[in-house]
Amino acid sequence: MVPANAQDKSFLGGDPPISLGGLYIHIPFCETKCGYCDFYSLAVKDRDTSPLVSAVIRELASRVSNAPVSIRTVFCGGGTPTVLPLSTLARLLEAVKGVVAREPVIEFTVEANPATVEDVKARLLVDAGVTRVSMGAQSFFPGELATLERIHSPEDIAPSVKTLRRCGVTQINLDLIFGIPGQTGESWGESLRRAIALHPDHIACYGLTYEPGTRLTSMREHGRLAPCNEDLEADLYLYAVDALSDAGFEQYETSNFAKPGCRCEHNLIYWRNQPYIGVGPSAAGCYVGRRYKNIADVNGYVRMIESSGRAERESESISRDMLMLEMLMMQLRLVEGLSLRDFHERIGQDVDVVFGDVLHPLLAQSLLMKTKTHLALTRSGRLVADAVLRELARVGSVGPRPPSSTSLPVLS
Repeated sequence: MVPANAQDKSFLGGDPPISLGGLYIHIPFCETKCGYCDFYSLAVKDRDTSPLVSAVIRELASRVSNAPVSIRTVFCGGGTPTVLPLSTLARLLEAVKGVVAREPVIEFTVEANPATVEDVKARLLVDAGVTRVSMGAQSFFPGELATLERIHSPEDIAPSVKTLRRCGVTQINLDLIFGIPGQTGESWGESLRRAIALHPDHIACYGLTYEPGTRLTSMREHGRLAPCNEDLEADLYLYAVDALSDAGFEQYETSNFAKPGCRCEHNLIYWRNQPYIGVGPSAAGCYVGRRYKNIADVNGYVRMIESSGRAERESESISRDMLMLEMLMMQLRLVEGLSLRDFHERIGQDVDVVFGDVLHPLLAQSLLMKTKTHLALTRSGRLVADAVLRELARVGSVGPRPPSSTSLPVLS
C-alpha cells in the first residue's frame, strides 16, 4: 500500500510509483454564465448534453485505467453538474460510481447551485456514492447576488441544504464571496451568520476577483461599477476568520474553513502538490512529472475524444524549478504551510539554502513563521500573500517565472 503522503518524484528520474491522487471531472454547463466567472463554462439552454457526457465517460475510463495514480478523491465540478438532465446525470454518475467502487476513494464531491437542488437529484447523488456537495451560496442578499449575476435567490439556500441533508449527503460546503461592489460589513456579517446557522460542515470564503475577459471586469473598466475598497475587503476577510473560528470552524487554508474532520480532501491534494487526473473540456491533470490541459471547447473536445480518445490541447514537463515555485504557491495557502520535509525530499535542498537571505526579513517582519516542520504565512502575511510569494520566487534558482495557465486546478 502506498502511504497517504506519497509524492510524484518522477522529475528526479526513475520509474514513478503508483501514487494516491485525485480525479477531477469538468462538466461546463450552467443555467447562465455568471459575470465574474472565468472558468470554462457556458449556458446549457436547449443544448444536447449527452454527446459531451459520453465523451467524458470515454476519457474517464481511459485516463483512470492508464494513469499510475490510485484515486483517493473525486470532484465533479464545472459549471454545474446538477444542471444536467436527470437521465444524463445518472449515466455520468454510474460511470464514476464504477471508479469509486474499485479505488480507495475517501471523498466524492459534486458542485451544485441552490436553484438546481431537488430531491430526486439529491438521492441520485447519494446512491452514486457522493459524500460531499459544494454549493455556491455566495451571498444572502438579493442585490449582491444580482451584481454577481447568480440565478438563485437567498430563499433557495436553506431549503437546498435541508434537501441534501434529508437525502443523506454527509458533508455540505457553502461558498461565500466577499468584496462584492456595494457590500458592507453589516451585509457580510449577516451572510456569514445565516450560512453558519444552516450548520454546514465547511465554508469557503473567497474574495471577488476581476478576471480578464469577464463581464464584471468589463463593467469595472467602463466605470459601470466600483470595486470594493481594499481596506474594507481586508476587514471583511479578517472578520470571517474570527467569526468562523468562534463558530467552531477551523481555518486550514487561506479561504477554507471546516468543522473537525471535514476538510476538503480533494483540494488538499492540489495544495500539497500531489498527483491528479483531469477529465472533460478544459480540465487539467498532473502526474508522472507531466501536466496537461484539455481543449476548452465542448464540440472540439467531443470530436477529439471520438477520434483519438484524448483531447489534450497543451502539456508540459515539470522541471525542478517549476516544482519549487508551485510548492510555494500551493502549500503556503495552507495554514500549516509548506512542509520542510516534503520540500527537501522532492527538491533535494533545504528551504533555508534555496531562499537564503530573503527568508529572514520576511520572518523578522512576522509575515512568515518557521517551525521544525513547516514554513507558514502568519495572519498578517496572508493579507499580503502575493507580495511574499513574489519575494520568495525571485531568489535562488526559482527565478521570476509566473505559473503557466495550466498550473492551477479549479478549486471549490
